[in-house]
Amino acid sequence: MTFEAVVSALRDAVPFVRTLGLEYLEVTPGRAVLRLPDNEAHHNHVAGPHAGAMFTLAESASGAVVIGSFADQLARATPLAARAEIRYTKLAMGPVVAEATLGRTREEVVAELDAGQRPEFPVHVALRTEDGTPTGEMTIHWTLRPNRV
Repeated sequence: MTFEAVVSALRDAVPFVRTLGLEYLEVTPGRAVLRLPDNEAHHNHVAGPHAGAMFTLAESASGAVVIGSFADQLARATPLAARAEIRYTKLAMGPVVAEATLGRTREEVVAELDAGQRPEFPVHVALRTEDGTPTGEMTIHWTLRPNRV
């Protein structure tokens, strides 16, 4: 899948991405980078991005990694987020960038799927301001649920 096709599919499948105005900067197998623009309508009580907006940014980056890594498996399996843990480490001000990376190799996950299992794998997300200041981190555990035929 091309970068444009992945971005289009994600925007179509998840309308909330459009609501927040998330920007896809990079989507490759194993890595994705998204940006949450600074928007006063999405601020919290201390004038930074709301925690829910940052959660959505990180979760969306993780989903982009999953689609970018397993697009060829979508005819036989549906990706689902199973659980997530987020840690906010510093108040973010201005735009926020999320960099997501696949926590297991694609080959391991596909091998489990080939063996009839429902693989689970982590995606790690680093949150930071545009100048590189870390503001949080998130780990989202995804699964590929085999489709019933």
